[in-house]
Amino acid sequence: MLIFLNEMVLRLSQYMLKIRLQRIGRKNQAYFRVVVLEHTVKPKGRYLELLGSYDPHKNAVTVKEERIKYWMGKGAKLSATINNLLVERKLIEGEKMMSWKPKKKSKKEEDKKEESTVKVETKTEAPAEQLTLSQ
Repeated sequence: MLIFLNEMVLRLSQYMLKIRLQRIGRKNQAYFRVVVLEHTVKPKGRYLELLGSYDPHKNAVTVKEERIKYWMGKGAKLSATINNLLVERKLIEGEKMMSWKPKKKSKKEEDKKEESTVKVETKTEAPAEQLTLSQ
């Protein structure tokens, strides 16, 4: 049995593994598992090992620290969110990653904002000129 498990781990180390969050829980009550899985598997798919859980409502993380370090030693990569959670709680050393990028504004939206600021400036100037002429 032990030989079989070692062979399985050796085969898995050839694949790209990820440690990521798997969403569970009801609607509007998110709860996450921390799992190891192959990077091509769907996030709700089968996982190799359950490493812990994360409750965003209580901001509570419970993980098996030794197992995370074991899988990282086998070449598993951390998702940005997991990396940031573990760095915050000082379970691993390192820097935080950017987990999302803000959307870039299109040129059309920027032009609309510029036009609206120009219109506001012209509207505020017009009444001031009328006051000076009437006095």
